Amino acid sequence: MNVAIIGASGYTGLELIKILINHPKFNITYIANSTGEENVQDLHPCLKDVIDVEVQKADAKEVAKAADLAFLALPHKTAMFFAKELLDLGVKVVDLSADYRLELETYEKHYCPHEDKEHIKDSVYGLPEYYSEDLKNAKLVANPGCFPTAALLALLPFIDYIEEGSQVFIDAKTGMSGAGKGLKEVTHFGHLNENCHAYNPFNHRHMPEIEEKIQKLTNKEFQINFVPHLLPITRGMLVSVFATLKDEIDVEKILEDRYKDSEFIRLRNIPVDLKSTAGTNFCDLYVSRNGKALFVNSSIDNLLRGASSQAVVNANLICGFEEYEGIPKIAYVP
Repeated sequence: MNVAIIGASGYTGLELIKILINHPKFNITYIANSTGEENVQDLHPCLKDVIDVEVQKADAKEVAKAADLAFLALPHKTAMFFAKELLDLGVKVVDLSADYRLELETYEKHYCPHEDKEHIKDSVYGLPEYYSEDLKNAKLVANPGCFPTAALLALLPFIDYIEEGSQVFIDAKTGMSGAGKGLKEVTHFGHLNENCHAYNPFNHRHMPEIEEKIQKLTNKEFQINFVPHLLPITRGMLVSVFATLKDEIDVEKILEDRYKDSEFIRLRNIPVDLKSTAGTNFCDLYVSRNGKALFVNSSIDNLLRGASSQAVVNANLICGFEEYEGIPKIAYVP
């Protein structure tokens, strides 16, 4: 199947190219960014002698001529304009931005007025462990955010066992690639090296995404207290979830039963680490409790399971392929 990558200049666009080059069913026929006029080998020198494709200036009509499915690795507020046009032209879309992840009211409260309200209802949230059947019939996938992916996979199996009315705390740490390629003061080497800091505590845009998906999947509402931190590393994400249980239950069995058939969930008997998932689509999980105090620990690659490889898994599902086809499983170790 012919596919397009729109937004090839950023980290997630590069990761999509790297995955799709070796995919057994997808063929890259169109690569674009906002300017075009260069070869992908010049845009990403690491691809020299690997792929020879001219980068186009993004044009939905040209995408429709060249591809059956498009990956949108575009910023929030921009993706919706391309998605609307592509969907109307009959092109399937996997959108890596936040533009279709949330209900309209929630989106407009935390982002901006939405310019494609009619397609929000058609989107399927791209968390395969919970939406696989819906994804098989989707035309538009809203690829989850990296923090919500790691947090929801850790938290959702325990929602029915958490004390109602209690608060849930999520401590999350990520590599600087999650901030994108644009220069910012907090991502300068001199600031980030040998340093770590919290940002947007209780106000990060991924917090309402986590809360909304819990409510939609379980019909339960919890106050989520979400605090992200920036680590002096390039890639990786480590999330720690803390909650209060109703009873002293077998938390390991609950996690094992929920994910026993999941291709990309690995359960660990020691707390998880960043290196073991870097370069893969795996989410590693560890759970423990102290009486009724629950601790769930998750690790993902923020650029892959948190964005590009999960997007390709979703593309596999909507195109009728096996979810694991062409998906990276070998970690960047050491």
